Amino acid sequence: MENKTEQITDRLRTLRIVPVVEIHEASKARALADALKAGGLPCAEITFRTPAAAKAIAILGKNSDLLLGAGTVLTVEQAQMAIDSGAAFLVSPGFNPNVVEYALSKDMPIFPGVCNPTDIEMALSFSLRAVKFFPAEAYGGVKTLKAISGPYGMMSFIPTGGIGPENIASYLQLKQVIACGGSWMVKADLIDSGAFEEITRLTRQAVAQVKPA
Repeated sequence: MENKTEQITDRLRTLRIVPVVEIHEASKARALADALKAGGLPCAEITFRTPAAAKAIAILGKNSDLLLGAGTVLTVEQAQMAIDSGAAFLVSPGFNPNVVEYALSKDMPIFPGVCNPTDIEMALSFSLRAVKFFPAEAYGGVKTLKAISGPYGMMSFIPTGGIGPENIASYLQLKQVIACGGSWMVKADLIDSGAFEEITRLTRQAVAQVKPA
């Protein structure tokens, strides 16, 4: 039987894109979720970059058909807040052993950020097999990910950072890539202005682009 992390990983592998969301008004969370689902992408990673994040996660945690993640999880307190609010998985920009250990103690899937072999070794020491590669483009993009993937054939990655329509396909061609994190279809100004039809359009476009041939 698959564990929770394997179940989440399988779903992300099917979706191929994780919308990385910075939301300033929790009241817009439901409309955002509806826009993503209408575009064929029932997934969102709500980042703890704004004061509205916790409330937005709590609102969306009741949405059973949305794969909901909490991102930019920097502290144990944020991890617990996300768990309490109904997030299905956690994502962090770096590797914080305290946060990782806490998430695992709660049987909560977590994808901590890595960008070099030392980070990957830390993930392995916690028996993790799927991590976030961040910031992907700033750290050399596909070329770097290929290089550091070589010795770690057991690892899978979610590249995030600087990824958009122009380069996502090159990442998804790598067998060790589960999905890519991106924000181009859910930019904060689109959410702020209530441009949900545009979010749906961009999402539908993104989904079509990454659909397997």
